[in-house]
Amino acid sequence: MKRRFGTRVFVDSCGLRKAEAVDPMAVMVMDELGVDIMKHRPKTFADLEDDSFDLIISLAPQAHHRALEYTRHLAVEVEYWPTLDPSAIEGSRDSRMDSYRDVRDALDRQIAKRFAMLRAEG
Repeated sequence: MKRRFGTRVFVDSCGLRKAEAVDPMAVMVMDELGVDIMKHRPKTFADLEDDSFDLIISLAPQAHHRALEYTRHLAVEVEYWPTLDPSAIEGSRDSRMDSYRDVRDALDRQIAKRFAMLRAEG
């Protein structure tokens, strides 16, 4: 989202469980696009510093359930984009990297489609 739209939109992310660091394979596949996520700080819903979102997009069923709970008393739209967890894929390093690329590219296409109006606004 930040790669496509920069500072025109505020974007944050969180997970259900706090990780110590960003997944190294995610770092590598994003680096292929020139996006450095190495300094990203993984966080949970509880770590979010702001709750004035217009939209929350969840990628896993458990995250969607948590997002709905989180927004129960907020005027926030919640969307669920079913997404494979590439870290759950077993196999060779190449096949695992391909899974990360597939997720990255699918999310990029979904972002482009969902937020096409931002591109039109220039």
